[in-house]
Amino acid sequence: MPSASAIRLQVEAALARRIPSALTPVARVIRPVAPTGVEAVDALLEGGFPAGAITELAGPESSGRTSLALSFLARIAQTGSVAAWVDASDALDPESAAAAGIDLDRLLWIRCGAETAKPRAAGDYRFALPEKFTIPAPAIKGLHGGGCGGHPRGEVKGLAAAVHGFLRPAAIEPRCAEPQPRVKHERERFVPVACGPAPKLNFRVRPHKPWTRIEQALRVTDLLLQAGGFRAIVLDLGGIEPEFALRVPLATWFRYRAAAERTQACFLLLTQYACAKSSAELLLRFRPAEARGDESTVFTGMDYCVDADRRRFTQVRSNVVPLRKPPQRETRAQWRSQSIWAGAR
Repeated sequence: MPSASAIRLQVEAALARRIPSALTPVARVIRPVAPTGVEAVDALLEGGFPAGAITELAGPESSGRTSLALSFLARIAQTGSVAAWVDASDALDPESAAAAGIDLDRLLWIRCGAETAKPRAAGDYRFALPEKFTIPAPAIKGLHGGGCGGHPRGEVKGLAAAVHGFLRPAAIEPRCAEPQPRVKHERERFVPVACGPAPKLNFRVRPHKPWTRIEQALRVTDLLLQAGGFRAIVLDLGGIEPEFALRVPLATWFRYRAAAERTQACFLLLTQYACAKSSAELLLRFRPAEARGDESTVFTGMDYCVDADRRRFTQVRSNVVPLRKPPQRETRAQWRSQSIWAGAR
């Protein structure tokens, strides 16, 4: 009777053309990492964010997600690489990015759901369209632009409305062929008069659903990942409510993970609640930041705290499996930021 290894070799030889190494487990790949610029986070992650994978930064607002992402992009810009920031809420401040050390010439900022671009002012890094694209094109007059009057088809379409408006003062009934406008008669409503003061009614105004901005951000991110050439791509969904961000299909994150692995780009996802699930190789959960008050009346900085909830691939120092349970690894990092006016301490 042949052994199990011989049977495995026979099966792999038979399926070699269709499925190479069908019964051989895939080798464990240790991804290269890129430093974040924060020593405490680099020590926790053993080097920084993994390349070719999705890193999700989840936490409430003002918890340090954007600060860590800006610090990471600053280190990317120092190496001469190009990065992209897909802003679904149009909340990125270019002055803060420049103060963090980011070279704005190497950062592609995509504003989703932004208003019409205005002329660029002094010191404004926002994108402004050239003047030739903002001036409306002159109207073309004449038959096909030849100066012989309007098109006959357009004149026939407006003839019925013109005749109806001309004959209306003479109280002449319109013909049956002309369109009849519908007049809606409002019903009379009875409003009771209250004897006492009117009660206070609490109306909850539901915000506008940001489906358009989310869809635009996802399409742009897909194009950037497929095109390649970016060392790091940040998808900022931090200003989107979790109830909308969680409705993004999981197949989208799986496609992003495959594209990031192909281009070896560091993909950062900023959310309020973890929504990439198993597609994210690294999940960092941020806690609410605490304000520092070294002085009695002066704000001096913030204290940040982050927990590493998921790390799919970690560095294995040895292939020997110990008999005893190894010591638990540290999963929390703390660091602090200092305001400019506080000075060196």
